Parts: sequence; C-alpha cells; structure tokens
Amino acid sequence: MKKIQVVTLFPEMFEGVLNSSMMWKAQKEGAVEFGLINLRGYGIGPRKQVDDTPYGGGDGMLLKPEPLFAAVEAAKANDPTAKVLLMTPRGQRWKQATAQSYADADHGYIFICGRYEGYDERIVSLVDEQVSVGDYVLTGGELPAMTIIDSIVRLIPGVLGGESSAEIESFSDGETLEFPQYTKPAEFRDMKVPDVLISGNHALIAKWRQDNSFKADL
Repeated sequence: MKKIQVVTLFPEMFEGVLNSSMMWKAQKEGAVEFGLINLRGYGIGPRKQVDDTPYGGGDGMLLKPEPLFAAVEAAKANDPTAKVLLMTPRGQRWKQATAQSYADADHGYIFICGRYEGYDERIVSLVDEQVSVGDYVLTGGELPAMTIIDSIVRLIPGVLGGESSAEIESFSDGETLEFPQYTKPAEFRDMKVPDVLISGNHALIAKWRQDNSFKADL
C-alpha cells in the first residue's frame, strides 16, 4: 500500500477529492492510504501562528520554518521512507512519465502545500523534489497537490481496472495525445461514427487510431 500524506493549512479542500471516484476506489482496494496534516496544528503560541513578515521587507507573509519542519517530521514518523515533495512554480514540470515512475516506486510521498507569498527558504532542506504543474501562480499548493496525487494514484495497478487503460491514454509514450473515441449511438444529430470503427476489422481500427493520434506540443 502506498502512503500519501499532505501538509496543508486547508485539509478540508482535499476531503471531496480524495473520497470520490478513483481516489475512493484506490483506498477501498487497499492500494493507497491518505493522511492530511493540518499545518495550523503545529503553529506557534496561543494563536497557532504559522506565518510572519519577510526579512528585508516586502508585501505579504511567509510560512515560518518551525511549523513546517514539525509537520514534515511528524509525517516522516508515520512513513520514514517517504519522499518529500514541495509544490512550487520553480519546480520540475510534472509529466505523465513522472507520474508513472512515482506510481511504480515502492515508497510513499509527503506533499507540502505552500500558501500566501511563499515559505521560508530553509524548508527546502527537508525536500527531496520541487514540483510544478505549470508556468503560472496559484493561491497555494493544494490544487497542484490534488492534481499530482490523482495522476499518481490512478496509475497504481488495479485502480483503473482495465489492464491497458493507462497504456493507450494521452502522453503514455511521453508525446502522443490519445486518438478520438466514440460510443453509441452510431449517428447523433447528423454526426456519424467513422465507418472503420464499426467495421470489426481490428487491423484497420488500430491503423486508424494510430493515424488519428496527435503529437503534443511539448
């Protein structure tokens, strides 16, 4: 079973995502175990402070190192071999091949979700990898973490169901987008399913699918 823990100020954001669809199935099948760690629980003082103003001046607040270190160390105590991932725009761009390698790995993951203007740089000393979902900035790391968790968990054997489900989908080879697909009815509002797909000729169908796959603009 793969253990995935998330350090966040907003654990409630994950409840619906992790307990629905394939994420729910993965837990039910015993393929994954999720843990949500509320960073506020490791805040300092009676107000559970987790952020402060940056040295050198500037707008906004930075997440303090003490709560982040304590939260990650608590997560590590639950899973000592887990790799720590920091959600940040400056991280490595996430790709399907990366998701597959993470799904195949025999260890768990601890996701750190930053917030506000950022975090104290010293937290990076705890991190194994910095990860980005694209060249843009979001309010926090929660949505990127959800995206990455979904992309990993669905590739764990037995979660999707069909043996070839993950093999034919977009980016499975690193560059190709999946071919168009159709289902019943064969004709809808004057739009028809390509004849080859209902021909029963599997060789021609395979060729059509190959010819109609798209190269991604990576």
